[in-house]
Amino acid sequence: MATTGTTTVTLADLTRMLRESAGEEEGVDLDGDVVDTPFIELGYDSLALLQVIGQIQREYGIAIPDDAVVDAETPGALLALINAGDTPAAA
Repeated sequence: MATTGTTTVTLADLTRMLRESAGEEEGVDLDGDVVDTPFIELGYDSLALLQVIGQIQREYGIAIPDDAVVDAETPGALLALINAGDTPAAA
């Protein structure tokens, strides 16, 4: 569902995409308070995050720099980057 204008990606959206792209690590509860938990502790590596970023770009039309994976080490940091408003919608 590509949208234009102001679109906010939520933690629920992000965890759904993580599950769809890379599954869920046994013993990790993505429905818990994971906003400040490093992705590596959640069982997601940079490849999984690149897949999620690609999915966000397709679903929401939000351009996200590839180096965002390096800068955003937690779900909260990635959501802040995505929702900052300085990532223009892809044409």
